[in-house]
Amino acid sequence: MKPTTFSALALMLLLPLAACGQSGQTDSQPDTAVNTAQTSKDAGEQTSPSGISGEIHKAMQEAKQELATKNIDVGRIHIGDSQHHDKDSHSKAEITPQGELLIAGKPVPATPAQQALLLDYRQQIVGIAETGMDIGAQGADLGMNAAKEALWGALAGKSDKDIEASIKPQTDKIQAAALKLCQRLPDLLSTQKKLATAMPEFRPYATMQQKDVDDCGKDTTDANGKKGFAVSSD
Repeated sequence: MKPTTFSALALMLLLPLAACGQSGQTDSQPDTAVNTAQTSKDAGEQTSPSGISGEIHKAMQEAKQELATKNIDVGRIHIGDSQHHDKDSHSKAEITPQGELLIAGKPVPATPAQQALLLDYRQQIVGIAETGMDIGAQGADLGMNAAKEALWGALAGKSDKDIEASIKPQTDKIQAAALKLCQRLPDLLSTQKKLATAMPEFRPYATMQQKDVDDCGKDTTDANGKKGFAVSSD
């Protein structure tokens, strides 16, 4: 962390306090002062670290609800930065919560075995996405905690190294969760291959590759300091 980062984070945290401090400085307009104080209080709650974190968690829960109840656009699923095809070159394909494949809004006939694969594929996507959201929420919490540590650490005269050490347990936890998420990709790729083999209509949307699995987590280290991990798919 750089000293300039401390200043920026500290300023961000102090802005709500400054807004609250400016309210009610005059007694000539009591109603206005009260309204200003309430507005400042509300703004302070929304922009405080706990308020921001709460909003992020709320958004994550809403997104999870949508994942569970709405169709999943399989043409918009990308692993990391992978973009293996032109998203406009094929009609929109979705998998419904009931395991039905829709292409251009029209249901594709499926056997019970094909529908089971569609449901399995969808459930894996939802599970990975939800885990990713949880990791994102943890990252947001880490950011809020890092901001707090940066502020108080700077006031207490702590070094960058000391502040980084204080949040390391959290960063290690997030990194471990990310590695576990990557370890779920081989099963997803295997299911995608089975689905593409069993259902020709799905093949244009089976764009995930072994390279995507290999690249996930390659820049992270495990608890023993080992970089990345070895994974494969059937």
